Amino acid sequence: MSNVKPIPEGVPVVMPMLVCRDASAEIDFCKTTFGAVELVRRPGPDGTVAHALVTIGPAMVMIEGVWPTLSSRAPQPDGSSPVVIYVYVDDVDKVIERAVAAGATILIPVKDQFWGDRTGRIIDPSGHVWTISTRIEETSSDERQERWSSIVKG
Repeated sequence: MSNVKPIPEGVPVVMPMLVCRDASAEIDFCKTTFGAVELVRRPGPDGTVAHALVTIGPAMVMIEGVWPTLSSRAPQPDGSSPVVIYVYVDDVDKVIERAVAAGATILIPVKDQFWGDRTGRIIDPSGHVWTISTRIEETSSDERQERWSSIVKG
């Protein structure tokens, strides 16, 4: 009988994996923008980063290089990624500013949202889309529904 835990200790059950043409550049972007901490970096046969693991706050994010034997590919650099990573930070305006300085493009400018967050959306230099948010107001379910109804009605 094995004592191996099916979910490793300290590892979240859901973890994004970002496939990148230049995994090293994505690691640098995450460090600069989010203060990510690099835990693991493994080189591939050509010396480029094949796999890395970073933390952003308590969250873990895997960063992978493109492998010709796997069907996963890096996103197109046009903002069309079907996956958006939602990240809470202490100051969305400052983080978006750092992201742009690190090569990101703003897709949706920062603004206050009806549900109580201040958010902006960027595309990083690798083509990954991030919604960056700071909670600015606690709202009830009824308040959010009322505000949403007003928006929908115009």
